[in-house]
Amino acid sequence: MFFGAACGRSSANANANADSQSQVIDVTTTRAVVHQIPSYFEATGSLASDESTDVAPTIAGKIVEVNFDVGSYVAKGSVLVRLDARDARLRLEQAQAGAEQARKAVDSATAAVRQAQAKLGVPVGTHFSVEEFPQVRSLKANLLLAEKELTRAENLFKTGDISRSILDQRRATRDSLAGQLADARANAQVAEKAISSAQAQEAAAKAAVASAEAQVDQAKKAVNDTAILAPISGFVSERTADPGEYVSPSVPNSKIATIMRTSTLRMKIEVPEQSIELVKQGQSISLQTSAYPERNFTGRVTRISPSLNATARTLTVEADVPNPDGALKPGQFATVRITKSTPENAVMIPAAAVKTDGDVSRVFLVKDGVAREVLVQLGLLENDLIQVKSGLAENDVIATNNLAALYDGIAVRQ
Repeated sequence: MFFGAACGRSSANANANADSQSQVIDVTTTRAVVHQIPSYFEATGSLASDESTDVAPTIAGKIVEVNFDVGSYVAKGSVLVRLDARDARLRLEQAQAGAEQARKAVDSATAAVRQAQAKLGVPVGTHFSVEEFPQVRSLKANLLLAEKELTRAENLFKTGDISRSILDQRRATRDSLAGQLADARANAQVAEKAISSAQAQEAAAKAAVASAEAQVDQAKKAVNDTAILAPISGFVSERTADPGEYVSPSVPNSKIATIMRTSTLRMKIEVPEQSIELVKQGQSISLQTSAYPERNFTGRVTRISPSLNATARTLTVEADVPNPDGALKPGQFATVRITKSTPENAVMIPAAAVKTDGDVSRVFLVKDGVAREVLVQLGLLENDLIQVKSGLAENDVIATNNLAALYDGIAVRQ
C-alpha cells in the first residue's frame, strides 16, 4: 500500500512538471536603447506655498456671516466674512449730515463776502485796494486839482492880481479835501477789514467742509471694512472665525483665516557644499514625491541664498514649481534632480516593461524563448521611457506585456 501511494505521488509531480514545461506565454518585446538624457545631481527639499497670508479685520465688530471653510478655494476680492455694519452706517449718516451743514456754512460765508464787496463796489474775484476805492480815487483827483489851484493863487497873490481872501479860500478848499481824503481812506480800511474778515470766515467754513468730507470718507471706509475680503487667490488652510464672534484688530492674534496660493509652489532645496558650483539661476529641476512615485514634476531655480548654512554646510536654493492641478501640497518632502549642463548616455526602456513590488523593480529578459527575471536599478523617467542604471545593456530584449504571468525560466513566444 505504501509503495502504491508513493508511485501515485511521483506520477502526479511528473505530470505537473510536464504541464509547466509545456506552458508558453505570449509576450511583446522591445530592445533597450541608449539615449542621451540630461545629467543631474540629487538633493532633498520641501515644498512651501508661493504666497501665504493671514487675514485679519481692520475694524472691530460682531461676525454675522462666514463664507469659507478649511480647504475652500477663494478668489482675490471675494467676501470672506461680514461684520455687523449697523454702527458703521449710523456713523456714516452722521458724518454726511455734518458735511452738509458745513457746506451750507460755506454758502453763507461766501454770500457775506459777496455782499461786502457789492457795498464797496468791488467786482467779484478782484483784489481790494484802499487807493482804488471809488471815493478815495475821486477825492484824490479833487485834491490834486485843489493843490494846483492853490499854487496858481499863491503866484497871482504875489503879483497882486488877486486878493488874500481868494488865496485863503483856495487854501481852505485844499485843506478840506485833504481831510475828506483821510476820512475816506479810513472808511475804506474799515471796509477792507470787513471783507478780509468775511473771506477768513469763508476759508474757515471751507476747511470745515474738507474736515467733514474726510470724516465721511473715513465712515465710508468703516462701512466697507465690515466686509473682509480675500487679499489673494488661494486655498484656506486655517479658519478661526465663527458667526456671533466679536473680533477686533487690537486683540493679539486677531486673524480669521490663513490663505495659501498653491498654483505655484516654492521648492526649498538644501544643496551640499560640494555641489553648489553646479547650481545656477534659471536652471531646470525635476522632483518626485513619495505620494506620486511614478510622476515627475518640473520647476526652475529662481532664488539662491547668498550664504551657506554654517551647521549643515548646505546652500538653500529655491525653485518655482508649477502646480496647476494642485497635486503637490505645501510641506511635502521631495527628492530633487537638478539638471547639469552636459547630458549623459543612459539605457532606456519603456516604463511599462518594469514590474515593481515595493522597493524592488524587475524586468524579464527574453532570450532563446525563455524569460529571465533581472533586478534593475531605475533612474530618470522621461515621458514613457525610464532609465535603467544597472541590470540591462543596450539591445537587450525585454518583455513589455503579460508581466504578471511571467516568472524566471518560463517559456515565452514573441
